[in-house]
Amino acid sequence: MSDRLQTNIRQLADMHWNDNGELEVLTFDLHGETFAIEAIMVQEILDLLPETAVPGAMAFVGSVINFRGKVIPLADIRLAFGMEAGASTIDSRIVVIEIELQGELTLVGIRTDKVNEVTTLSRDMSEPPPSVGMKWRPDYINCLVKRGGQFIILPNLEAIFSFRKEA
Repeated sequence: MSDRLQTNIRQLADMHWNDNGELEVLTFDLHGETFAIEAIMVQEILDLLPETAVPGAMAFVGSVINFRGKVIPLADIRLAFGMEAGASTIDSRIVVIEIELQGELTLVGIRTDKVNEVTTLSRDMSEPPPSVGMKWRPDYINCLVKRGGQFIILPNLEAIFSFRKEA
């Protein structure tokens, strides 16, 4: 079994699928693509807030926001996926998540173009990212889930936020 396949199997196992093989997620749009994160991670969905730029920070986490009196990083994961940063619109939101990074629970804001819904996805409809033809780093994707006529991308946020050096 290839290292890449073993990694994808481990990533799927780390997700919180219930006994029926279902996963509750929040779906959102980034640059015309639909992404989803586990609903259990979501702390709050916010309208856009004032940002403070952090000089010398990585481009995809180049600013911070005040969330309930705490300073938290604001990530634009479009940049981690090689997409262009988009202009804010009336639908733009910040999704505040709690994620374990290097053994610590950390709050991070994720900028989205639009938040869609909380829904349930089926593990039976999930697949690892293909090894050929992907425009994104495969280690940044936990899986793709087929739903209707589209694919929903479940990003590997731990890989994106851990030891990210390049912008």
